[in-house]
Amino acid sequence: MPPKVRITKKMVEDASFEVVRMQGHENLNARTISEHLGCSTQPVLYNFKTVDEIREAAYAIADAYHTEFIMPKETDKNPMLALGLNYVRFGHEERNLFRFLFQTNKFGGKNVDALIRDPNLAGILAVMAKGLGCGTEEAREMFLTFFCVAHGLASLLANNSMEYDEEQSRKMLENVFHGMIAARKGKLL
Repeated sequence: MPPKVRITKKMVEDASFEVVRMQGHENLNARTISEHLGCSTQPVLYNFKTVDEIREAAYAIADAYHTEFIMPKETDKNPMLALGLNYVRFGHEERNLFRFLFQTNKFGGKNVDALIRDPNLAGILAVMAKGLGCGTEEAREMFLTFFCVAHGLASLLANNSMEYDEEQSRKMLENVFHGMIAARKGKLL
């Protein structure tokens, strides 16, 4: 009878996510994963041809975690503001994951328009369009502006370039949000 598999593919994927989360994507390799799992490197590489395949699996887990982290709650009065604040907080609380998701070569060759047309953004745009009483394209345009500000704040936090101040972040995002609303109503040129 063959020996029971002690280290599964799922365990390797989960461990790779944890290594990135705790130590940064620069430290993701078979050795750090095996140390996390308490095994040799052989079981780590058994289900994957390369560490790049493991990195892709970790990326998928990190992306799903990020999406869940930033999504507004049903009780949020302003879902777009909540989304932005959650995004900024993610940059602060999950620095390694933020850098892994948004500051590696994963998006190499993509422009911002391609990112905001990503099908995975449809749920966020639907929430925005409903909350703002506008169509999806208008919500997409407003999201781009809002995203650039929130992403800038989150990047500064993820790279230790500024200290996290939730109230200051809230004020900045509210100013952008209310400015977009005023512009939408034609009050600004």
